[in-house]
Amino acid sequence: MHLLKACTGLVSAASLLALAPLSVNAGVPKDLPYPSGGDLTAEQIIEQVYFVNHFYSFDNYGISEKGDDITVLINKAEGARPKNVTLERYLNNAYDEGNIKAKDLAIFRSGKLRGTGMLIVDYVEDTQSQSYSIWLPALRKIRRFAEPAHDDAWGGSDFTFGDVTLRKPFHETHELLGKATFDDCLGTIADVRSRYLKEPPEPACNHKGKEVYKVKSTTKFENWWYDDRISYIDTDTFADYRTDYFKDGEKIKVIDRDWMSLGLDDPRALSWRSWYGKTFTNGHETWAVIPDSVVIYNSDERDEDFWSERTLRRIKR
Repeated sequence: MHLLKACTGLVSAASLLALAPLSVNAGVPKDLPYPSGGDLTAEQIIEQVYFVNHFYSFDNYGISEKGDDITVLINKAEGARPKNVTLERYLNNAYDEGNIKAKDLAIFRSGKLRGTGMLIVDYVEDTQSQSYSIWLPALRKIRRFAEPAHDDAWGGSDFTFGDVTLRKPFHETHELLGKATFDDCLGTIADVRSRYLKEPPEPACNHKGKEVYKVKSTTKFENWWYDDRISYIDTDTFADYRTDYFKDGEKIKVIDRDWMSLGLDDPRALSWRSWYGKTFTNGHETWAVIPDSVVIYNSDERDEDFWSERTLRRIKR
């Protein structure tokens, strides 16, 4: 366990999303149908959100590197200069047999994590922990871990592993608070120009005026870092634009996600343009910016062997 804690920053950064509620041990299926009409329960809405965030509309999805364009993860402590990491990420959902549900490969291209790679394997059985294989360039070795704790920070960011990948619908109880109109722009960090982000995007305001579900999700974990969270979810695409986290009635954190449609028949076939997070107790902010040009999906450029430890060993520092 101590080795996992020592490598948490390495593991976490990669991780640069007519229905019946699922049983307590059942996962959200990759073929979850789009709702055919009628009122949805809070549980059904959250299942759709999970489907969108894990890119189940695609056989594979990636954020690659195109010329000078690459995904940038920015962390900024209050009053300090921002710190940048760049990365690529490739997700494979094309597993129809056996116990493997998906594989997720991340490669870090700059910063202290340069040359580090991580391969995550997610399994069909929801009670089985994900497995993590990490290529450590300084050691020229792979280290293997069980999944980290849900509340561990993801790459020193304002996102936890629970926020990014581990939290599943059955980890919370859900209550539909009704529908509303989303009336705000999404968060950004000011003054973050760098060699990797020469023209930071403006705050995303294109979701203002859209109809959203408001869903309150209360954690089942005892003595947890939050009590409940409220998500603002597009009623058509199930994109979760904003999530506010509360502890003892006080808002302690926010996560904003800017989504774009990829123009496929399934309205849930979306891609991230950015994630923004802020922890109000210390003023720390995180902003992940994904250029449109680096997004690839349903590509036949890589076969299944790409999602293997062999690829980790071939990463150039």
